[in-house]
Amino acid sequence: MSQLEPRNPATADDPRRSELPAPALARPLARLSALGQSVWVDFLSREALCGGEIARLIAQDSVVGATSNPTIFQQAMSRAGGYGEQRLALAADGVSDPRTIFWRLAERDMAAACDLFAPTWRASGGRDGYVSLEVDPRHAYDTLATYTEAMRIRAAVDRPNLMVKVPATTPGLAAVEDLIVAGRSVNVTLVFSLRRYADTAESYLRGLERLVADGGDPSSVASVASFFISRIDAAADERLQALGADERLRGRLGVANAKLAYEHYTRTFSGPRWETLADAGASPQRLLWASTATKDPAYPDTMYVEELIGPDTVSTMPEDLIRAFQDHGRPRPGLRSGLPEARRLLDELAFVGVDYDELTDALEREGVRKFADSFDSLMESLRENQRALSPA
Repeated sequence: MSQLEPRNPATADDPRRSELPAPALARPLARLSALGQSVWVDFLSREALCGGEIARLIAQDSVVGATSNPTIFQQAMSRAGGYGEQRLALAADGVSDPRTIFWRLAERDMAAACDLFAPTWRASGGRDGYVSLEVDPRHAYDTLATYTEAMRIRAAVDRPNLMVKVPATTPGLAAVEDLIVAGRSVNVTLVFSLRRYADTAESYLRGLERLVADGGDPSSVASVASFFISRIDAAADERLQALGADERLRGRLGVANAKLAYEHYTRTFSGPRWETLADAGASPQRLLWASTATKDPAYPDTMYVEELIGPDTVSTMPEDLIRAFQDHGRPRPGLRSGLPEARRLLDELAFVGVDYDELTDALEREGVRKFADSFDSLMESLRENQRALSPA
């Protein structure tokens, strides 16, 4: 077995299938999937791919996709595990530019991950089985650079179940529309506000309409809108504490915001405009719940997953949250409930002085900056490591 050939205990001839627990279908994540929500793991590394961890998540934990981001890659690649052989080969070839090194490493991981999820992608008819790789976040405010790099990444990985991640900045959404026209699947990330979500869905619809008008096949295109949850509560709670506001308002905005976004989703992907695209073979751009791990230890660890279960959505979870939900998660549909309370909460927050637009705009800028900082840190780490590996 080569270094990057993934082990897949889900294959019929693998003896490890007998190790799966008999009541696997009754486990919480399987029940969540039965309610119409897909589970994607928010983690990827070469160790996890080659050591069988991702394959075990597919076989045992109902995981049907994977996402990554610059912070995750920074953490994975800062540990040399699994990357040493390729780094040595790159050093021997005289490759020293850290950006080139990163993309060589990342694209190899993405290809291996896409191959591992390919059976899921085929079995689901292209609904699931995707692996997401982010464009350089330093291009977040440059439409042409984002589009060009997304097309390059898609060509380099060359797998139909790759989703290129593009931030939902205004320039990023312009690139998203053009990528959909080009027939590329996109994960639109760093969506925090209802206004920005509406813009994201509109970019997808316009891209599909242009694709169909050009004679393209919309059935080959998929997209998700990554709507962030816990980061919103963390920021809102900080403001509420500074204002000395009622404690009962804390820890509620993330879920309320997501429920209102889902309401917008159900309106957007119905009616004559959408039905015309659906008749041509298009699929809705599903909402993906990102940042689902609670940041405040006072909140139950599975809170966001449990509160946001509903059909035609995706929930991304880091490994520890997957284990927690399998242990004590309570799958029950609730995404369509509590809408009047969600709208009332926005009014209450405004009344006590929490500016929703200021908060979500700041989170978008901060999200881009954090990913860019992680990317810069990774570049520096790769530069130093490669210097040590390069021949004298």
